[in-house]
Amino acid sequence: MAVRWYVVQTYSGYEQRVRRSLEEKVKVLGLQEQVRQVLIPTEEVVELQQGKKRTTTRKYYPGYILVEMELDDETWHLVSDLPKVTGFLGGKNPTPLSEKELGSVLTQVEEGAHAPARPKVSYRVGDMVKINDGPFVGFNANVDEIDLDHGKVKVMISIFGRQTPVELDFLQVEKVSG
Repeated sequence: MAVRWYVVQTYSGYEQRVRRSLEEKVKVLGLQEQVRQVLIPTEEVVELQQGKKRTTTRKYYPGYILVEMELDDETWHLVSDLPKVTGFLGGKNPTPLSEKELGSVLTQVEEGAHAPARPKVSYRVGDMVKINDGPFVGFNANVDEIDLDHGKVKVMISIFGRQTPVELDFLQVEKVSG
């Protein structure tokens, strides 16, 4: 049988624990040839919390892990019977990732590993934000546009009674709670 990539569904937030459990069981049972690797696609994001920048890891697919394995009864049960695993994508007849799907995921992981940490955006168009950096610090503004590719946000600020568009970096604004 061929070694292929399969998607395994886990409880959200338990992906790392499932990965460790699976890797330990594979080692103990000597199944390294059948279960090759476990992948949790992630990226680094910059969050603004209480005015401070913090880099965190964000999962691309929360609640899912990818397992490169030779699927047979033994390996199916090994994975399915792990605590916090709800099953394979495809149920009792798991469907392996196609070459195209796998390529897309691996490219995403590779790009994420070499890209600078992306800012995490906690606001949407129409939300009220407070400017925390630059010449308009302390001003409140409405989000008009969000440019995820360039990490920019266009806001409308009321200056002398007129709405004026201003382009800022994601980290120069934070959502006004309320």
